[in-house]
Amino acid sequence: MSSDRIDRIREHLEGAFSPGVLEIVDESYKHVGHAGAAGGGGHFVVKIEGEAFEGKSRLEKHRMIYGALGEMMEGEIHALRIVS
Repeated sequence: MSSDRIDRIREHLEGAFSPGVLEIVDESYKHVGHAGAAGGGGHFVVKIEGEAFEGKSRLEKHRMIYGALGEMMEGEIHALRIVS
């Protein structure tokens, strides 16, 4: 299931931004037993860089990424850490 989610995250972000760098790590295993993980949502780390983010603040970049992931943020992804 984890690799399916990673593939879907990748599809959404590549489709929206065509990033030069995109790395996705599933850290859900670190949160076993965490109340938020009980609902089945995963914990992911995303490193993404590209022209779409040039000149954007950290907040703007986060909003763009959350927007691109849409419904995944409502259940499939419990936590998303974005690194540069």
